[in-house]
Amino acid sequence: MTQEQVRARVAELSAFQAPRRESPWRRVMRHFIASRSAMLGLAVVLLLIVAAVVAPWITPQNPYDLMQLDVLDSRLHPGSPNGAGTFTYWLGTDGQGRDLVSAILYGLRISVGIGVGSALIAGVIGTLVGLLAAYAGGKVDTVLMRLADLVLSFPSILVAMLILAYVGKGIFNVMATLVVLEWAYYARTARGQALVERRKEYVEAARGLNLSSWRIMVRHILPNCLPPLIVIGTLQVARAITLEATLSFLGLGVPITEPSLGLLISNGYQYMLSGEYWISFYPGIALLVVIVAINLVGDRLRDILNPRWQK
Repeated sequence: MTQEQVRARVAELSAFQAPRRESPWRRVMRHFIASRSAMLGLAVVLLLIVAAVVAPWITPQNPYDLMQLDVLDSRLHPGSPNGAGTFTYWLGTDGQGRDLVSAILYGLRISVGIGVGSALIAGVIGTLVGLLAAYAGGKVDTVLMRLADLVLSFPSILVAMLILAYVGKGIFNVMATLVVLEWAYYARTARGQALVERRKEYVEAARGLNLSSWRIMVRHILPNCLPPLIVIGTLQVARAITLEATLSFLGLGVPITEPSLGLLISNGYQYMLSGEYWISFYPGIALLVVIVAINLVGDRLRDILNPRWQK
């Protein structure tokens, strides 16, 4: 090979660049964006969350302020003006004279807040319990998993009703009840994933470096357990919102002064047969849209993060 050929070959090899490896999170985002239904669900969820956050600035009425409610405006049809003629009840009013547009957006703040808050707290507790059970093994694993099995063995709605009947109504009581009911799902998922990760070489290397058990679990094992936990968390938010709405509908959830979507549906249930359908219908549609949108996002994440999933 001549000197010119050697130089040409060196230049060719220097110009060659290996293809950049796509990161796992970038791959997840690419496949997620490719799904129209998932993107629609995400857009709906974000839109409703933004509308709920800015509700005090875009709604004509604060449904929690009794001074702004007029009993004479109760059960008005959609499109009716208020008594003072200052604004229009586009979705009508309920039995207490609340503007349903305002009540739904304020109710979204409570329902979504309870759902997301309880799912996050339960996720942290359940994940730590699952990691501890998988890493410690032995009697610790047995005790923690039998406790999780005990929680999962009872009907969720029955346990929630019993707890709230004892502790009483309230947003924080509902959140605490949902945490008690949800942590076991995260614990089971985290334990199963952590048992697989515990046998891998990087964990043995971390032990060889004499790292603490807590650091190995949180800094090394936990990041590799996140994909299934993210899926569980997304679906558990929808489940928590559904449970809260059910409890509020039964009169065991949030107090009447802070109505969630479930309580708004309950307030209009007695008027359904009298033709005043809108009092329960529109809050029910809002609840349905939120749950369906969250489930669309969760289902897509479950498909993408499944290790057996192939495009």
